[in-house]
Order: sequence, then C-alpha cells, then structure tokens
Amino acid sequence: MTPIQARAARAILKIGVREVATQTGVTPNTVSRTEAEALRSGRGPNAATIAVLKTWYEAQGIQFLDEGDTANGPGVVLVKKDQQ
Repeated sequence: MTPIQARAARAILKIGVREVATQTGVTPNTVSRTEAEALRSGRGPNAATIAVLKTWYEAQGIQFLDEGDTANGPGVVLVKKDQQ
C-alpha cells in the first residue's frame, strides 16, 4: 500500500484520520505518516503497521492494485503522466 493508495482508500470510504485510527488501534499520527509522500522526520510507519491498515481497508471493501492488476469492480486508477 503506497501513500497515495492509503489517502485514496480513506477518501473513498469518506472517513477521517481519527476514525481510521480508532478502528485500527493505531494513532492518528501514524495514519497521517502512512499517507505522507515525503516524511519530514524520516520516520515512517513500520511494515506491520502498514499491514494492519491495509488489512482493515480491505475488510471495508477496498481493493489495492499494483501496476497491471485488474479491478474486481468499479473504481479509479492514477495513470502515469508519461502514459497519458
């Protein structure tokens, strides 16, 4: 799960950082760090935390796609600028 995927998942579900934190048992700061493109502190979330968040999003119906994957329902995808 990339930072942009994490932000998109939360936006699709129309929920705030605090609600995700409450539902997953992580802190709101951790949710925000997971969604940050460039970390000012250099401290990103660890792999276990990312897995917890990803698993929770998937349980809510979010499907994360890697390049070349096909969706199992309606959705949106970010096309690389050089492919537009």
